[in-house]
Amino acid sequence: MTTTKVNTIQKWEEFADKALNGEILTEEEALRILNAPDEDLLQILHAAYRVRKHYYGNKVKLNMIINAKSGLCPEDCGYCSQSMTANTPVEKYRLLEKDVLVQGAKEAMQRKAGTYCIVMSGRGASSREIDQVVDAVKEIKSEMPLKICACLGILPQDKVDRLKEAGVDRYNHNLNTSRSHHANITTTHTYDDRVNTVENVKSAGISPCSGCIIGMGETKNEVYEMALELRKLDADSIPVNFLHAIPGTKLEGMDELTPSYCLKVLALFRFMNPSKEIRISGGREVNLRSLQAMGLYAANSIFVGDYLTTEGQQYSSDHQMIEDLGFEIEECAL
Repeated sequence: MTTTKVNTIQKWEEFADKALNGEILTEEEALRILNAPDEDLLQILHAAYRVRKHYYGNKVKLNMIINAKSGLCPEDCGYCSQSMTANTPVEKYRLLEKDVLVQGAKEAMQRKAGTYCIVMSGRGASSREIDQVVDAVKEIKSEMPLKICACLGILPQDKVDRLKEAGVDRYNHNLNTSRSHHANITTTHTYDDRVNTVENVKSAGISPCSGCIIGMGETKNEVYEMALELRKLDADSIPVNFLHAIPGTKLEGMDELTPSYCLKVLALFRFMNPSKEIRISGGREVNLRSLQAMGLYAANSIFVGDYLTTEGQQYSSDHQMIEDLGFEIEECAL
């Protein structure tokens, strides 16, 4: 092995050392990862795996989504097929009845998911919708050992407090992109609206979940900006989505990602947020393709089943992928 190759491997391992020591990678170091030649990919993932293994061993957390209210969203987010500005044939319906939400939780248990995510379209849940979610959460928590994650849009403190009282464990509100790129993605709410909702969640004592969507035309510097902002927010769970551009949305036709780049992004997020749950989320199947399993050397969590308006891999295939990798499903992981 040449001296240059040895030095390169040592550099990736130094990034792992920094992460384990609580140090933050510089922007220059982050760009070195994202711009690394693909021949260095295995070494980068090995270094990320050292960090992942330190905090999570070989365990994988599973999460399942229920699209509890679909379509008719007044926001103009360019990636979203449920936006009223999108010309997409998505199913539209109001908030599902309590019995349907409870049945979804039972399905999550069957799929060995530890977290059940109740997700609504719209700017933010109304008081009546909060009442409906609260009723469903109370019944689910009384019957099943599930972590409940709610994703109900931009919420003020009083509504978040009600969710906490009902037993909601986690609240998801993604930053989605960087502050500097936000106006290119949506104009109907601000970046600070999103940050403030996450802060309200933390104030209520609910575990904050916030992540991003990669592949929306952002620069690599902005990818670093996202990872750094999520570290500052101290999000416990960070879903990393990869754009699955839907025909009829503002971002239709955008296809700038490769599997190797997606893996480098996951490694960067592990180095930047070493102790946090890093979840490979929407667009996993489309963008990582045959390299999906490799993502688990950096990430420790995935969604099983379908997403909001797009289909996911069969959950039995996800179980098999985890088993083939020699990893272990962390059932009912709380």
